[in-house]
Amino acid sequence: MLYRRFGRTELQMPVFSCGGMRYQYKWQDLPQKEVPQDNQANLEATIRRSLELGINHIETARGYGSSEMQLGQILPKLPREQIIVQTKVSPKADANDFEKEFTKSLKYLQLDYVDLLGIHGINDSELLKYCLRSGGCLDVAIKLQSQGKVRFIGFSTHGSTDTIIETINTNQFDYVNLHWYYINQNNWTAIEAANRHDMGVFIISPSDKGGKLYQPPQKLVDLCTPLSPMVFNNLFCLSHSQVHTLSLGAAKPSDFDEHLKALDLLDDASTILPPILTQLETEAIANLGEDWVKTWRVGLPTYIQTPGNINIPMILWLRNLAVAYDMVEYAKMRYNLLGNGSHWFPGSQADKVDELDLLPCLVNSPHRDYIPHLLKETHQMLGGEGVKPLSQS
Repeated sequence: MLYRRFGRTELQMPVFSCGGMRYQYKWQDLPQKEVPQDNQANLEATIRRSLELGINHIETARGYGSSEMQLGQILPKLPREQIIVQTKVSPKADANDFEKEFTKSLKYLQLDYVDLLGIHGINDSELLKYCLRSGGCLDVAIKLQSQGKVRFIGFSTHGSTDTIIETINTNQFDYVNLHWYYINQNNWTAIEAANRHDMGVFIISPSDKGGKLYQPPQKLVDLCTPLSPMVFNNLFCLSHSQVHTLSLGAAKPSDFDEHLKALDLLDDASTILPPILTQLETEAIANLGEDWVKTWRVGLPTYIQTPGNINIPMILWLRNLAVAYDMVEYAKMRYNLLGNGSHWFPGSQADKVDELDLLPCLVNSPHRDYIPHLLKETHQMLGGEGVKPLSQS
């Protein structure tokens, strides 16, 4: 295993972390006696395999159902000083509720303290205010830190890049969990901001939210040759030293195996990656057109600025992935969260695009006359039964 300094925490963080949202039994709290023995045995075997590999960062959340409770059956049996445990608690309007939820986390984990406490989902300005106001969630986290129950305080986010940077620039957090990977590099400026503040940088779900890379379409497999899409994406992320660790949501012990292949390639990333990057870009241009690939984001409004709250940037991005790389199943999964994902996945689908005048909000886009047609086309391609997120990851 390779390790990187996790910002000002000074923790030596493995470049892969064991995320805790795929091996638990239920997405709700329940008594341990209701967990099937084979499920618990699988979780414990996954944790032991993780530690055998040197992946000693175990990451979970209050919102991951039975994950914390099931981890609490094994974590107290491990050498405490050799593991890095992170949990996350969502911000609350009443900071007392935030503290109560953290108390549940410690009870379920059966630990005296966690190394990392993330405020889970600072996704907009209102949630940031819950954290920063006097007596708010951040003050509670700092109190817990002074009591020895928390070593370092960070935050996780699905928010806009502007919101993430605003939160980072408060200089109140030791680390950040955010999205950034090959298919979605929007948050690079936030990573740069985190580095300026010497914060740890944890990448959320690069293999799932980063493209369902454990079930890639054949076209993507071919384009990433000689690597698998998963190994390519890991190598792409880790080739940037500003990134410290990637979350691997292992569901079983063998799920680590493919990821590990990236480690031996890291020193040669500068020669391995460029041909694959060229293949991917060439294919995107061949299917979408060079002008579109280079300018499609220019002048797009936010969903808040758009009639019907249509999330135009998100929808066009998903269309790009579906058309260029055959990532239709991934695009469908994400598209059908629109309208159902609250602040975790905000904005609406394009089902009512014919009823709305979008041209005024698209005035700064070089593709303004064509985008309404593309939105309608994308809805026809990806629309279906709405889904809700499994968790607030």
